[in-house]
Amino acid sequence: MSDYYNAFEMSPVPAPGPDAVPPEPFRGIYGMPAFATIPTGDLAESLDFWTRGLGFVDLFSIPSQVVHLRRWAFQDVLLVPTTSVPEQPAGPSLSFACVLGQVDAVVGACRALRPDSVEGPRDTPWNTRDVVVTTPEKAWIVFTAAKPFDPSSQEARHLAAVGIEPPGAGRGDNGRHA
Repeated sequence: MSDYYNAFEMSPVPAPGPDAVPPEPFRGIYGMPAFATIPTGDLAESLDFWTRGLGFVDLFSIPSQVVHLRRWAFQDVLLVPTTSVPEQPAGPSLSFACVLGQVDAVVGACRALRPDSVEGPRDTPWNTRDVVVTTPEKAWIVFTAAKPFDPSSQEARHLAAVGIEPPGAGRGDNGRHA
């Protein structure tokens, strides 16, 4: 018996591919294993940007106290009021999985709401296409879409150089990295 298993069995993230279909926003209630809390100086403006620009849904709100946003299962954000928002983005970024077919829509929607809010998209050495969005609260949000794996690509060579093998190529699908 192996200590490793295919974690996609419990993930809402679909397998990468040009025809990958994103799951619908998940509206169920669960114990959140992780979530982000984003302070905002304007709950209404932030709610509008996160829903119309980034595709989150307003799971529930307590007026003037908190807005609980969600996309897929386990992609939760709490917007909370604050009296001060930094002038420039500060601190780490927060990444959310998406599918390739969503990248251009997120870019277009965010640029329509805030023209200077988007950087990218750009392809990464680890085989994703990423777009960085600066929200009204000055948070850096990264939408990252896995690209289909091409064993002859530069990305595959880059991953192999750091010891990451494609699924099915080695025992336990990268078990030595777990």
